[in-house]
Amino acid sequence: MPTNGPQSPGGPQPPGAPQPPGAPQSPDGPQPPGAPQPPGGQQPPGAGTLPEPQVRAMFDRIARVYDRMNSVMTAGLHHTWRRRAAELAALRPGDRALDVATGTGDLAFELGHRVAPDGLVVGADFSQRMLEIARAKREALRAVTTAPAGVELRFEQANALALPYPDDEFDAATVGFGARNFSDLRGGLAEMTRVVRPGGRVVVLEITTPTEGPMALVLHVWFDRLVPLVGRLAGDADAYTYLPSSVRRFPPPRELAAIMSEVGLGEVRYILTAGGIIALHVGTVMG
Repeated sequence: MPTNGPQSPGGPQPPGAPQPPGAPQSPDGPQPPGAPQPPGGQQPPGAGTLPEPQVRAMFDRIARVYDRMNSVMTAGLHHTWRRRAAELAALRPGDRALDVATGTGDLAFELGHRVAPDGLVVGADFSQRMLEIARAKREALRAVTTAPAGVELRFEQANALALPYPDDEFDAATVGFGARNFSDLRGGLAEMTRVVRPGGRVVVLEITTPTEGPMALVLHVWFDRLVPLVGRLAGDADAYTYLPSSVRRFPPPRELAAIMSEVGLGEVRYILTAGGIIALHVGTVMG
């Protein structure tokens, strides 16, 4: 996985190093964004946007196969990417962290290991069924003593666009593979920024779409052909047709970095990995 190396003002950057928005792009770093994306708002389901109740119902339906499907679709690499996102949150023992759109809790568990002991992690999601599975996983981990030690780990139902937490409540907030489901991306990122203290970090882990090179073809075949097929085998073709559509409409990395800056984050940078199909963005809440 790429690492965060020191940034020099004008010299070449190490491959995979975080790049500021608008920085020169290297073959192994962030790639040029694709064509402009349509703005958020009401779009037909085929465009990757659904009304919030439909998205929540969809995730309730697929909750029982969600972890298995993630492992199949990423060959298990989603755990590595979540660990990298947790590292970028720059948490310390005793810190407080929020994982938005936590799903079945995998990123929240990673955060828990970084705030142990005496820390707090809240996993928030609007899908009650996903949260039930996250809570069951928490208890199973505790039973085999692999849960984060000495950490309060809560899973709560919440709307990402109206988080029920005070300003400056957390030391970091993350979202892993959930930002593209925000009906208002800018609003969701603004809420994450609001609940993090000045100096804390906001981290976004998301699938992105290469516009050229071999991975662009691989992603096209995988998402447009194989993922819907796997979804049909799993019993929910609609959900896994929505997935590639939601990825295509999501802003490219440089545009997402700009939005993060606009909602009050500074020092925004991003890393591309997995051949350019996974983007990790991080920004610091300004005082």
